[in-house]
Amino acid sequence: MQQQQYPQQYAQQQQGPPPQHFQEEQQQQQPAQRAFDYEDVEDRDGVRLSWNVFAGSRIESTRTVVPIAALYTPLKERADLPPVLYEPVTCKTCRGILNPYCQIDVRGKLWICPFCLQRNAFPPHYKDISSNNLPAELLPKYTTIEYTLSRPPQIPPIFLYVVDTCLDDDDLKALKDAIIVSLSLLPPHALVGLITYGTMTQVHELGYTECPKSFVFRGTKEYTPKSITEMLGLTSAPRPGGVQPPANAPPPPVHGAARFLLPISQCEFGLTAILENLQKDPWPVASDKRAQRCTGVAMSVAVGLLESSFPNTGARIMLFAGGPATEGPGMVVGVELREPIRSHHDIERDNVKYFKRASKFYESLARRAAQNGHAIDVFAGCLDQVGLLEMKSLANYTNGYMILADSFNMSLFKQSFQRVFVKDENGDLQMGFNATFDVQTTKELKVSGLIGHAISANKKSAWVGETEIGIGQTSAWKLCSLSPKTSNAVYFEVVTPAGTPLAPGARGMIQFVTHYQHSSGQFRLRVTTIARNFAEAGNPSISENFDQEAAAVLMARIAVFKAEIDDSPDVLRWLDRMLIRLCQKFAEYRKDDPSSFRLNDNFMIYPQFMFHLRRSQFLQVFNNSPDETAFYRHILNAEDVNNSLVMIQPTLMSYGLEKEPEAVLLDSISIQPDTILLLDTFFHTLIFHGETVAAWRKAGYHEQEGYENLAKLLQDPQEDAQDLLLDRFPIPRYVVTDQGGSQARFLLSKLNPSTTHVSGGQQYAGGTPQGQAIFTDDVSLQIFMEHLKKLAVSGSS
Repeated sequence: MQQQQYPQQYAQQQQGPPPQHFQEEQQQQQPAQRAFDYEDVEDRDGVRLSWNVFAGSRIESTRTVVPIAALYTPLKERADLPPVLYEPVTCKTCRGILNPYCQIDVRGKLWICPFCLQRNAFPPHYKDISSNNLPAELLPKYTTIEYTLSRPPQIPPIFLYVVDTCLDDDDLKALKDAIIVSLSLLPPHALVGLITYGTMTQVHELGYTECPKSFVFRGTKEYTPKSITEMLGLTSAPRPGGVQPPANAPPPPVHGAARFLLPISQCEFGLTAILENLQKDPWPVASDKRAQRCTGVAMSVAVGLLESSFPNTGARIMLFAGGPATEGPGMVVGVELREPIRSHHDIERDNVKYFKRASKFYESLARRAAQNGHAIDVFAGCLDQVGLLEMKSLANYTNGYMILADSFNMSLFKQSFQRVFVKDENGDLQMGFNATFDVQTTKELKVSGLIGHAISANKKSAWVGETEIGIGQTSAWKLCSLSPKTSNAVYFEVVTPAGTPLAPGARGMIQFVTHYQHSSGQFRLRVTTIARNFAEAGNPSISENFDQEAAAVLMARIAVFKAEIDDSPDVLRWLDRMLIRLCQKFAEYRKDDPSSFRLNDNFMIYPQFMFHLRRSQFLQVFNNSPDETAFYRHILNAEDVNNSLVMIQPTLMSYGLEKEPEAVLLDSISIQPDTILLLDTFFHTLIFHGETVAAWRKAGYHEQEGYENLAKLLQDPQEDAQDLLLDRFPIPRYVVTDQGGSQARFLLSKLNPSTTHVSGGQQYAGGTPQGQAIFTDDVSLQIFMEHLKKLAVSGSS
């Protein structure tokens, strides 16, 4: 066995400051002492758990209210994780993979699988194993390891662009330029194709170099997969007149597909020429009508082309939509402008003409693509809605990207689109293709389900639990695409019956196995194995190892999953009930005495996460279009703990003349006339000038000599805002506004309304009211906490 050199220490990633949390007492709290350094574990394994000590029985686990769950980032970047160039050793019974928690017998060359307790012999090339010479996967520090498999790469990654041509000239030019730039960022061996659509759908034949040539599909007709295959000549029989490949070239997987999908190194010049000469859709559009867009036919043809030619292969279909589908299958609104596109109110009243049929159409396309490992990205560039709500399953089922911009000319779209093609230090794209994700557990735990962008692989293993959360009834899922940020929430249940004594040192183990195709073409296997102790009912170590940040995000995902199915008020009631039950279980209080209520540090900021989650755009649809709601929920279900917390409870920084920048409460009292606030909601980065600062700026003081400190005050938040954008995806909207300005609503809607038009300002030191009154009927965090205490101590939920 070839022994590899591994670094002795983990390179610690630098974490940004945690979000500033608003304590009910308006004070900073010291972080709780805990057995696990959650961020250290996250850096090493990409895992955050709601509970880091598990309740020992089914009934006690139910009483802890928040389920045992993990937020796992399969491709978490680590500086010290070299690819291991040999195959993993697997258990002959349950296929569990050798890991540091296995018991090994170096003399007998045996190891015991911790999942099924099967004794397995080491393979022959492990003959030199000893207690001083262990392979990497048995070293305690390598609970996460990545194997480079010896399977030969079959087909390079495929990128199929599906481009809307019903755009204004400026928008179309910006989109063409962005796509041409992206071609230069693809690996030279990647296969690319182009489909354009407007009133008709055109599949461009890149293998025909004499002149531009394309196959045209009618925009009003629904095509079956079989008819698409026959019309494009993708059957195995050779077509007359087709361009024959050179004698020494490997044959394409299915004859005919090579005319539409070619290596970028062969067709970049021709494809660039087609894109540069691409014209706006020639079909005339009356002033009182929308353009005729056959988005559904274009996507149907794209999915049909790939599934018949490259099944079960890594591929991306990138849809660029500049408006809603107005004809053919998948249409979301008619061509008449007097017919408005559906709103949340219309959907609630079931007053939507095309919604159900369109959603069903795109869902069936998404399922076909997902089963073949093809990711679908949706890039929307339109001031109005494009039907993202109906099309959300395209990205949600296949873990594709979703970007929502007002036009393709905005830097928000251009920069976000470029970040799709970001590369690692070896020059490979930071994306995995055609992934499968397996979860295995020891006998005390079962898998309840997954919430994230995936579809079930229908693996009915012994690890599948009875309770279903999210995509359940399976222990494996299909993820068509992976990025270093992709995070999946996996939920578990304890199945040990009550009264069963715990063995000394009993612990539950979970193994995450992710198989994917690297952008270099190699097949890789990322394996993460974690173990956590079990504890008896009432053991304080359970509550001491509660990760309130991870728990808030994991509960938020359940709430959003429920909101897709149930009415919003039902979801809010469920959240409230869960919060009250958690407080009743873990708070200290005397019955019917709210003033005695105390939460320890591990639970202290959890209620305010729930307060902000209840008010967030994920659960409150007021003032958001259905497309925006679909976009926000898509992003929440893809991000890790830190980014998700910023979405739930945004961070707020304050800048003043006489003080250093500081994190302040997400509260209306933080608005001061002589300060500047920097709000980060993940989706928006907002700089808010107080009344006095805005007046100084308008008077031009910062440009005068002697006012350098004011110039610096205005500059500092802009520089910090730029730092926030460095690795954010998608790029947030950048808003600069003044107190009283129309865009100040982005800030006011996020603040805790402790000063409202009813309270008329609160009195603080010196007797002067501070903060800005917010016109809202929402209760403040203080009132929310008072109600929570009363309900918790009275025993009602």
